[in-house]
Amino acid sequence: MYRQPRIVMAILVALFSVAPLSAQLAAPNSAGVSWGHIHLNVTDVEAHTRIWTEHFGGRVVDLEMFRTISLPNTIIMLNDRAPTGGTAGSSLNHFGFSVPDVAEFLTRWRASGLEVESEFEGPGGLPQAFLLLPDGIRVELDQVPSLDVPAIPYHVHIYTGGDPSELRDWFAERFSMESRERGNNPFTADVPGMNVSFTASAEKPAPNRGRAVDHIGFEIEGLENFVQKLIAMGVVFDVEVEYRVVEGRTVGVAFFTDASGTFWELTEGLDELASS
Repeated sequence: MYRQPRIVMAILVALFSVAPLSAQLAAPNSAGVSWGHIHLNVTDVEAHTRIWTEHFGGRVVDLEMFRTISLPNTIIMLNDRAPTGGTAGSSLNHFGFSVPDVAEFLTRWRASGLEVESEFEGPGGLPQAFLLLPDGIRVELDQVPSLDVPAIPYHVHIYTGGDPSELRDWFAERFSMESRERGNNPFTADVPGMNVSFTASAEKPAPNRGRAVDHIGFEIEGLENFVQKLIAMGVVFDVEVEYRVVEGRTVGVAFFTDASGTFWELTEGLDELASS
C-alpha cells in the first residue's frame, strides 16, 4: 500500500552501557507490541530535565549517551543536539499527556516562566491546553481528574500528506493496534500504553527525523522475527542491518520510516532492562 523510504540506521551502541532504567512500560498486546519511548533532540538537556521531572513527575536515569526520563508507560530520551526544527510543520506534530488538573498544572507551568500556546475546552467540557516547550516541542494536555500520578502519556499525533485512514489501517494491521475514534479524530489506533492519532495535513509535512522529536518507538517481544514479518509485508528497514542487538546488551533495535515521514525505532529488551 505504501512505499517505505530507505533509511540509514542509527545504531545506539553505547545506549544501555550504564545503570538500568527505571520505567514501567505497559504489558504488550497479543502480538507482543507495547509503547516504548520518545526521543528528543534538545539544546539544553538540563532545562528539559527540570521540565520533565518537576512538572510531569518523571524520574531521571543517566545513560552514557542520553539523559533518560522515566514516566508511566513511556521513556523519554534527551539527545544533546540542536534540532533542525520544532514539531509544528513536521509529521510528528505533537504528543499529549493527561494530568489530574489542567488549571493547576498551567499555574505551576507559568510560574516557572514556561510558555502556554493555547487553552481550550475539550470533549465533555473538560479543559485542555497546548504547551510549547523549549526547542519548539508541542505537548497537549487533557484533564483526567481520577489520575493518581502527576502525568501520563495518552497520544502521539502524526500528520500526513496522504490518507490518514489508510495510514491508521496500515499500523493497525502490522502492529495489531485497535482502531477507534478519539475525540473529534476518527483515525486513531491504540497500542498498550499509547494512542496513535493520524490527521490529514493541507501541505505535506516535513519528516520529523532530526527535528525536536527525532523518533518514537514501540517495544516488541520477539523483535527479530517481528521484523522479518514486517519485511514480508513490505516494510523497508535499513538495507545493511535490518535488526541488531546492541553490543554488550540483550537489547534489539530496528528502524523504519512510515509513509508520513515519521521515523520509528522498534526495540526489544528495553522493558526488561527498565524493570531489572
